[in-house]
Amino acid sequence: MHTIPEVDVIIRYENSRKVTLHPMATLSPLDQQLLNLVSVPQPSTIDGVVQLMTSIDNLLPDNDGLKWFNKLYLKVTEAIDQQPAANWSDVAWLTRLDVVFAGFYFRAIAEFLDNSPATPSSWDALFESRNKPQVERIQFALAGMNAHINHDLALALIQTNSEMNLQPALESSEHVDYERVNTILATLLPDVLNDLAKGVLGGLAEDTGKVGRLLAIWSVAAARDAAWTFAGFLRNLPSAAQPEALTVQDKLTGLAGRGLLLPLQ
Repeated sequence: MHTIPEVDVIIRYENSRKVTLHPMATLSPLDQQLLNLVSVPQPSTIDGVVQLMTSIDNLLPDNDGLKWFNKLYLKVTEAIDQQPAANWSDVAWLTRLDVVFAGFYFRAIAEFLDNSPATPSSWDALFESRNKPQVERIQFALAGMNAHINHDLALALIQTNSEMNLQPALESSEHVDYERVNTILATLLPDVLNDLAKGVLGGLAEDTGKVGRLLAIWSVAAARDAAWTFAGFLRNLPSAAQPEALTVQDKLTGLAGRGLLLPLQ
């Protein structure tokens, strides 16, 4: 069957991924439960996405760094979903993008826990540090956003646009909605991150203004704008060069994630 050109970008990238398996380790009972949660068919609705994120939140203990990215992502997804439909120009496109985007997150968890060679390096940075001491909740949250936006969002845009037979321009209704999400996130993120910072280590972050410092270092709006640009760049890149471009971007995102997870001074 002939594949849509934009989907070919993802297929070529997946086929080019690292092939060296790590030594197989036995999963803890907790991780086995987590793997079971994300191994079911991907949610096809926002309600399904929220339900799965809620199940992950309920499962993970407070000392698991993944919990704090998942909680941030859950709150953001709920906030976007609660916006009146009249606020959006293309609700169907935005909803499908949100569902496809979340699928990359769930799949990354499953790949890592299943010891898959397809696990993106950008996600390894967070997953390998889940139980690292002296890393604060807000760092885990931002490291997850770094992986998800800088690595996954361009691919989610390509897949969604391909499914809907669209190539939105900067002046399109789809891009207007995309930028409107940036505005919502700019208002929402500081409050959510401050809420996450109300733990033992998190209290220190809140008291010393580290939430603001981290947000100054890593801008979600800039990352989302870069993802839109990167998706367009990939579409116009020769086929043979696309996997390499994605691999380089994945490695750079992983390096940025490891920087976000260094103990704060």
